[in-house]
Amino acid sequence: MENIYDVIIIGGGPAGLTAGIYAVRAGAKVLLIEKAGVGGQVAITNNIVNYPGFKSVDGFALSQSMFEQATALGVEAIFGTVDALKLDGREKEVIVGGVTYKGYSVILSMGAYSRGLGVENEKNYIGKGLSYCAVCDGAFFRNKTVAVIGGGNTALGDVVYLAPLVKKLYLVHRRQGFRADEAVVNEVEELIHAENSNIETRLDCVVESISGENAVDGLVLRNVVSGETEKIAVDGVFVAIGRNPNTEMLDGIINLNNGYISVGANMETNISGVFAAGDIVDKNLRQITTAVSDGAIAGTNSAMYAKKIKG
Repeated sequence: MENIYDVIIIGGGPAGLTAGIYAVRAGAKVLLIEKAGVGGQVAITNNIVNYPGFKSVDGFALSQSMFEQATALGVEAIFGTVDALKLDGREKEVIVGGVTYKGYSVILSMGAYSRGLGVENEKNYIGKGLSYCAVCDGAFFRNKTVAVIGGGNTALGDVVYLAPLVKKLYLVHRRQGFRADEAVVNEVEELIHAENSNIETRLDCVVESISGENAVDGLVLRNVVSGETEKIAVDGVFVAIGRNPNTEMLDGIINLNNGYISVGANMETNISGVFAAGDIVDKNLRQITTAVSDGAIAGTNSAMYAKKIKG
């Protein structure tokens, strides 16, 4: 008899891992597919202070704990990139590295990726002073001058993390006001106004270009109000201006709204037996707590769907 999973989960972030936990506890045979390391954006978050039950928790440690719990309960995990999807019909197919995995239901939880600046030659500077992850690369810029681009929770969290490490930090944001949680904004404001602060703000500014022959050595900033430009010397640039959902391969297959997956209350998409959870979903708030909530709902309903299909 052909081996078919009840639930196949694509993506091993908090949404996917929680979906696996709930689906397997509901009696489903579950396969989780992750292209790189489990945890997604959470795994590269230095300090999480808004996850219930923890005053503070390291993102990597939290991700590993979720993964260990899921696999201990019986979730089977493989690592690889999904090449293609066939989501119509009674049995869904997920092709990974030329191997086809079949399931009665599929949960899409591929998350999102960091948005780039959109300036010329941006990709050439990745790993040469340009980074989208302060926690990953911040230590390389100890006692150097860096710029953080953005004004949301991630950007301001990067400021808090980097300020003690670096010699000088520019915080560049296209608006006057920050769009982060009030507690985070207050923490950064204290750092900015502290005696001997090493932080300078450049508000109402965007990055016009990056300079440097073999590595980043400066940025040209443009004030969106006055139109004036300024060049600042920096050794590193950390970009945190939002994320885009990983839905490119779903276009024309799944109903999307501005790139995000449209779902119902049970997290099911427009295709029967195909569910979605986490940052990939069209919703107002994208946090770890909302991801695990999505995952719990999707995992439970996907397991119920598989039971119904099997009869």
